[in-house]
Amino acid sequence: MEIRYLHTMVRVLDLDASMRFFGLLGLREIKRIESEKGRFTLVYMAPEGGEETPVELTYNWDGDEGLPSDSRHFGHLAYEVGDIYAMCQHLMDNGVTINRPPRDGHMAFVRSPDNISIEFLQKGESLPPQEPWASMENTGHW
Repeated sequence: MEIRYLHTMVRVLDLDASMRFFGLLGLREIKRIESEKGRFTLVYMAPEGGEETPVELTYNWDGDEGLPSDSRHFGHLAYEVGDIYAMCQHLMDNGVTINRPPRDGHMAFVRSPDNISIEFLQKGESLPPQEPWASMENTGHW
């Protein structure tokens, strides 16, 4: 039996805000599908070189009323980054709350505008602890 990973789908309430957020992570739009009949837009975003594993942002034109609200079963999206401190600083500089700072030089969590948990893991060995991250407290849930 053959199986191949395609994408991760997340529902978004504000497509523009979500695209800006994922753009801050270094993802770019690689494909868009607009369905007048289904009244939805699908935007696939991926980092350069990672086009085979995109995030699908699903935006329902008429809102999500009446859809199952079982998102509590969704865990998080995870991305490996070259410099976890630089990524977190970039996000903070652009108004994103760092919910779980990279105190250990290895792992951090943020939330998207739609409350989707995003995990960052340092590529390779953990970076040495440094301020302000080492003494930064958690904020909210992650």
